[in-house]
Amino acid sequence: MQKQSYHISDFCAAIEIRVRFSETDPLGIVWHGNYIKYFEEAREAFGRKYGISYLDVERQGYATPIVKSLCEHKKMVRYGETLRVEAHYQPTNAAKLIFHYFIYNAAEELVCTGLTEQVFTSLEDHSLALYLPEWFRLQSEEP
Repeated sequence: MQKQSYHISDFCAAIEIRVRFSETDPLGIVWHGNYIKYFEEAREAFGRKYGISYLDVERQGYATPIVKSLCEHKKMVRYGETLRVEAHYQPTNAAKLIFHYFIYNAAEELVCTGLTEQVFTSLEDHSLALYLPEWFRLQSEEP
């Protein structure tokens, strides 16, 4: 599958990962659980890029636990391959973070897609936020 353009929003970050030996199964194929780790690495790069890293969120008095994760494998990946992992933020009025992920190999073939949803919870009392925090709303307005 050649690379297609997926425009979720103008908010996107991408990282490059070289598959490590420890991430593969006995056949040299990336173990399926590692794709979620790749998503997290791209999501962390997104947070650093847009000033909403986990540390920034924590300083505002919130945590953002994941409540949903999906991963669809399109093509196997082997030890030593280089991958591009894209994290696209989907704006929403709900008090949650939605990210779509696209992983491509060096040939620009789509090898995996995914999605995560996170909610905002108070660090003080662990209550669920019902509205997007004001500080986050200002950070996430489309350019």
